[in-house]
Amino acid sequence: MDIKTEIQAEKSDLPIIKQKLKIYQITVIFSLFFALIGFSYNVWRMEVSEANSNIREASFEMLLELSKFQQLIYVGHYDKDMTIGNPRKGWVKVLLISDLSHLTTQSIEIEAENLKDIWTTCSETYHTDLEELKKLDSSIDVIRMEIKRVLKTLD
Repeated sequence: MDIKTEIQAEKSDLPIIKQKLKIYQITVIFSLFFALIGFSYNVWRMEVSEANSNIREASFEMLLELSKFQQLIYVGHYDKDMTIGNPRKGWVKVLLISDLSHLTTQSIEIEAENLKDIWTTCSETYHTDLEELKKLDSSIDVIRMEIKRVLKTLD
């Protein structure tokens, strides 16, 4: 084969090579695009999972503190034991519940602030006034129901 024939053969292969190169470039671009989408989704999913985990953990702690607070007010009201049912101990529980609520959702946070407002007005009289105790008890139940509702909606 002479040089002229080889050059003509290479020229005839040039469009095929260009087409293969174009397909290769398109494949690389799509691969890069899908890798970025996959990475972005993974980062987003991890952030959502972390947020949900924080909400769950804070919610469970709130449920524990709500039960301790409820026990405190029952002891103060029904047993008239102001050592265990001391309003200062109640303030510690209510403030902790309020602080934990900031790690959850806005709806739980609103209900926790409502409990704090009710405790502000009832903390000195709950041990003698049944209506005050009922207000506190009702507020605790509302927070519990809201926590359960929120926990059911998490992914």
